[in-house]
Amino acid sequence: MHVQDVLVVGGGPAGFALAGACARLGLATTVLDPAPGRPWRQTYAAWTDELPLDLPGAAVRSCPARTVAIAETRHELSRRYALLDNTALREYLQHPALTVRQGSAITVAHTHDGSLVQLTDGVALAARLVVDATGDRRTLCGGRPRRPAAEQTAYGVLLPTEAVTALVPAEEAVFMDWRHASNGPTDWPTFLYAQPLGDGRTLIEETSLARRPGLGYPELRRKLADRLGRYGISLSGNETQERVRFRVDDPPPSVRGLLPFGAAAGLVHPATGFSVATALALAPRVAEAVHTALPAGPHAAAAAGWRVLWSPAAKAVHALRRSGLRVLLALPAADLPRFFELFFAMPESDQAHYLSGREDVRGTAAAMAGLFKHAPWGTRTRMAFLGRL
Repeated sequence: MHVQDVLVVGGGPAGFALAGACARLGLATTVLDPAPGRPWRQTYAAWTDELPLDLPGAAVRSCPARTVAIAETRHELSRRYALLDNTALREYLQHPALTVRQGSAITVAHTHDGSLVQLTDGVALAARLVVDATGDRRTLCGGRPRRPAAEQTAYGVLLPTEAVTALVPAEEAVFMDWRHASNGPTDWPTFLYAQPLGDGRTLIEETSLARRPGLGYPELRRKLADRLGRYGISLSGNETQERVRFRVDDPPPSVRGLLPFGAAAGLVHPATGFSVATALALAPRVAEAVHTALPAGPHAAAAAGWRVLWSPAAKAVHALRRSGLRVLLALPAADLPRFFELFFAMPESDQAHYLSGREDVRGTAAAMAGLFKHAPWGTRTRMAFLGRL
């Protein structure tokens, strides 16, 4: 049986990022995915300063001149916010030596010198190191708490840009807008997210930042229709739709003979839900660690990759961010716009520490302390109590 050096299970951006990085180092690498040729239909976005320096311009689909956040007042952000072009991103991540195979894994058996992955079609694939890049499904590594997950959900539609200029001016991305959120059966707070696609259309999404379990699509759609109606914009029902649902409170799984990567490794930011830019940045570093350690065996390679993913600093920052998520989940709906008003009123360097400083313990803690300092007393009490849980 032919044995690959690395078998990456999952053909999303995270899986291809790590697989391509491994292939560039000369490791015999295969990507396994149920439908490897399917387009990536999700919209992936990132702050431009988080993206790899060698990312080609074609991989950025749109990058509006302005990015704004609106809580109680409007805040124009100096950081640029970009929507990625999925086709160009995939081409950037590919490597000529990379093998892509169709299939679904159901079990993985580990030995001292590798792993055997059993597929649904009865075929078995052998690899020295198996990577679980199946997103928050964690098909192979598991390790999820039993309680219901806190989920970010969103319902969006693509509308002609000229039809929504009253809500979203041209050349402007809306990171979040807490105005005009209508009540619903759950009275759960939601905000508007909007991003021009660069082709005459704009993605308009009603978003629930985090809820346990996630807010359902019917309520999100009704809230979006109500919001648009305030600006004289109606939905026909024939618009291209986008539905988003993913976990934001997964702890990092345990490493048991394989290496999780991407959302499967817990890389999703608990506050924003972002993970793609983090995976792109970490992939070359993880691949280098795997390449160096693999001669010592698969367990050494998995451990080396894990140490890059979850350094002590990264673990500390993740714990701080999950503490912040608990605060958001517990705040009364009426307090959320004020909370984010305080956040976006902070210096942008502090905002960036919290939003992007994955191993910046001091900067993250300072940003959270600054937010606590300026919060109303009632919010401070909740933040102090929940931060200790």
